[in-house]
Amino acid sequence: MATTGIRYQPDEHPPTAVSLGLGLQLAIISVTVTVLIPSVVMRAGGAAENHLAWAVFGATVISGAATVLQTVRFGRIGMGHVLMMGTSGAFIAVCITALAQGGPALLATLVVAAALFQLLLSARLALFRRILTPTVSGTVILLIPVTVMPVVFDMLGDVPDGSPAAAAPLSALVTVLAVVGMALKSTGALRLWAPVLGVVAGSAVGALFGIYDLERVTGASWLGLPAGPWPGFALDFGPAFWALLPAFLLVALIGSIRTISSSIAAQRTSWRRPRAVDYRAVQGAAAVDGLGNLVSGFAGTVPNTAYTTAVSLAELTGVAARTLGVAAGVILMALAFLPRVLALLLAIPNPVIAAYLAVIVAMLFVIGMKMVLQDGMDYRKGLVVGVAFWLGVGFQSDVVFPEYVAGFAGGLLRNGMTAGGLAAILMTAFMELTAPRRSRFVGELGAAALPGIREFLGDFTSRSGWGTTMADRLTTAAEEALLTLMRQDGAGGEGRRLRLVAYRQEVGAILEFAVAPGDENLQDRMALLAEHSVDGPDESEMSLRLLRHVAASVRHQQFHDTDILTVRVEAPQPMRDG
Repeated sequence: MATTGIRYQPDEHPPTAVSLGLGLQLAIISVTVTVLIPSVVMRAGGAAENHLAWAVFGATVISGAATVLQTVRFGRIGMGHVLMMGTSGAFIAVCITALAQGGPALLATLVVAAALFQLLLSARLALFRRILTPTVSGTVILLIPVTVMPVVFDMLGDVPDGSPAAAAPLSALVTVLAVVGMALKSTGALRLWAPVLGVVAGSAVGALFGIYDLERVTGASWLGLPAGPWPGFALDFGPAFWALLPAFLLVALIGSIRTISSSIAAQRTSWRRPRAVDYRAVQGAAAVDGLGNLVSGFAGTVPNTAYTTAVSLAELTGVAARTLGVAAGVILMALAFLPRVLALLLAIPNPVIAAYLAVIVAMLFVIGMKMVLQDGMDYRKGLVVGVAFWLGVGFQSDVVFPEYVAGFAGGLLRNGMTAGGLAAILMTAFMELTAPRRSRFVGELGAAALPGIREFLGDFTSRSGWGTTMADRLTTAAEEALLTLMRQDGAGGEGRRLRLVAYRQEVGAILEFAVAPGDENLQDRMALLAEHSVDGPDESEMSLRLLRHVAASVRHQQFHDTDILTVRVEAPQPMRDG
């Protein structure tokens, strides 16, 4: 099995200096956006200055706490990997509209409603598994750079009036050269510190040109808390609430998909040996997203979402240890109470931040491509990705009927990630709705179900027009999958219900087994078996080996409420004359 360049896995402990250094770096990058978004929303929506200060403070504390919760994982809450949380740019348009129409109270009510929807989605994620596929998730990841890069490019030249002409390009160039050069050529500790050293080098050049904002630092207090009233809730549920609720729920769905996509990407880049995605961890990540937004609603600030900077940083530095996420979250929370330290970080010149983000976002695009390709690529998946991606680019660039799009749902579709992600969801849903009819078998998970399964598959094969060879393949695959699931938790499957769904796909058939949750991921076990010698396998491995032999692919998705084992079996090719 191929290995990655990860130096520290989530369950390992790098030196404290590494965790603190990289955690500080993540906090620096995240806090800029975390502070900027609520500032823009509150000012554009006409909120009072004291509420603006409270919204920024609340967003920073909540984002830091959510980051820690994502990392440490408490029961079903959190994913157990490094996943930065911060305010969501996708909510900007709808939040400004809510503030303008009903003030902070209406905003708080709508954010809470959206959060409850996200919590429901996280709890029942298995029901949406055919819609929120790796194709959809990978497409959303691909579109994140599309939505971020215009802001990055604007920041590249954003320096104070009267600054030397060379200030922006030189500070950005030094940052990129330092980060990329050290990441490409260095090994060991220097590689881990490459990004932060690049930011330091770029800031030093910026200071020489006078674009490092020292006045911001000297004018800030060391400690401080905002003063402002709690906005309360708009519980009259008037016309403005119902008019804006669909838009908030749609953006919440896209935000959840971004968090789901980010959590899948984090798992893909966090281990030396690739593992099957643990969808219980994905559910935990989505639950933190909803919980964080619930608290954001009570605090009257902008909802949060998962940032992918930690995923790209793990790819760049090889550090995915949980201690990094805890450090980043704690630092982010501390910054909310330390205005002067926060100012020290916010004073970093925009061209330096932009240059750093350009490297991070470029790596994120590659991660999205890997996700899209992980389960293979046929023409249908290619069409979904291609159309959704370029629709996202078009909407983000305001070249797709801007006269109509700009006014729809407060400009919701002007965000490329939202527009492209929604297109991918709709196309995937259309394929599901128009897919061939599925046959179902329901029974107890046990040997007693075998005769019924054989009869069920015999009828399915006959209706599909396949011969005895395909029938034997399907029966063998089903029997070995059943035996494997029965042995999974050592209880022989006693008391666990089984639902088997069979349907045609392309040149073969899909068998989907849904059972009560087990303990071990069978996909990972099969990957390990592929690495070891086949001499003398024990009885518990025989079914897995036979299943690997007869099935074209096996995918095991583990959710909190169910396990889904999907087996693809290819039909035999017809004999050709000559």
